[in-house]
Amino acid sequence: MINIFHHSKEIATLKKDNKYILKYNSLDFKDSIALSLPNTQKLYISQNLIPYFDTILPEGYLFETLKKHLIKEFGYFDEFLLLTILAPNIESRIKYKSNIEPNKLDIDLYLEDILNDDSKDRFNYLVNKFLYKSAIGGVQPKSIAILKDKKSLNYKKYIIKRWDDEFKYLAQNEYLTMQTVKLADIEIPNIYLSKNKNFLVIERFDNENLAFEEVISLLGKLKYKKYSGSYEQVAKIIYKYSSNPTYDMEKFFKIVVMNYLLKNGDAHLKNFGLLFNDDFSKISLAPAYDIVTTTAYIFRDKPALMLNGKKIWHNINTLIEFGVNHCYLSREKAKSLADKCISARDKGINLIKEHISKNKEFETIGKRMIDSWSLSIEKEYKEIPLELIKNWKREKI
Repeated sequence: MINIFHHSKEIATLKKDNKYILKYNSLDFKDSIALSLPNTQKLYISQNLIPYFDTILPEGYLFETLKKHLIKEFGYFDEFLLLTILAPNIESRIKYKSNIEPNKLDIDLYLEDILNDDSKDRFNYLVNKFLYKSAIGGVQPKSIAILKDKKSLNYKKYIIKRWDDEFKYLAQNEYLTMQTVKLADIEIPNIYLSKNKNFLVIERFDNENLAFEEVISLLGKLKYKKYSGSYEQVAKIIYKYSSNPTYDMEKFFKIVVMNYLLKNGDAHLKNFGLLFNDDFSKISLAPAYDIVTTTAYIFRDKPALMLNGKKIWHNINTLIEFGVNHCYLSREKAKSLADKCISARDKGINLIKEHISKNKEFETIGKRMIDSWSLSIEKEYKEIPLELIKNWKREKI
């Protein structure tokens, strides 16, 4: 059983018998665990792990690493064991206790240490050190890291991403893509590219006073359904919960437009979320995150979510109609925001060119990004044009 606390007050228990059972013992609404789990409903019973807790569990690389460790230590593995191990190590608005004691770590690393040493050995060290704190999604190799700030000597939480040969130079790809998103006046987390460009280091934007919930759990879906949904559904969730829907719908619209302009085919339901304060009085769309040009590697990639009933690269007119009909923007506002995004894309192309001039190893991927970004926004594309793909396939990374 997992005991759940808000501050020092025990508010609920989660256990698994034949089913998962979440039972609240506090009826103060401020003691709700998350937006999707208000304690106005005292009991939640599910055949599968309740979606909010499912979002805590890692995927891909970290999932397999943890699975191997836990089978060796406990002789078996299931999702509830994984949650029992990870939950007590989460430092957030909600605290958890189980029969597994949390790891007590000596934090002896600074951000500068990670940025200056981005070797594979350093990454493996971070994975092992923070393994039981790595309650984060995503398939690619990554790790949580708690690092000291040299100026304040305070601790901050970061996500460290590293990629293998299948997606070479993806750290640089995501860094440049995110900087371009920022040029559209879209808030992003603090991000850093390491000295040798092997790590992308991202400062977490949630903390003990500011909680985060992914849209996928707000839709009541498990992570294996993250590609099963639409931008229209995401828009409804944001509008439903946001304390400032006018601002957040404008921000969301710009993020959607940038995903299409920059050919991010992995903007799924786990890549949007809401932030909320301790008593739920302020709820807002989280900063943009995990935006990358996927077509630089997966040439025929398509959008992860449907828009207007299709997974294609829609043109600007379709996106503007989406802004008007589902983000509740005036047509003039939607056009103005779209123009801002197109201008940011054009500036971003110059960023890539400048980066290539100083980092020749990135030239092939950088040119693919530029080609993808330069496709006419007046046209719709079911996939990247064949001639571009033929040229890309002839290039060696």
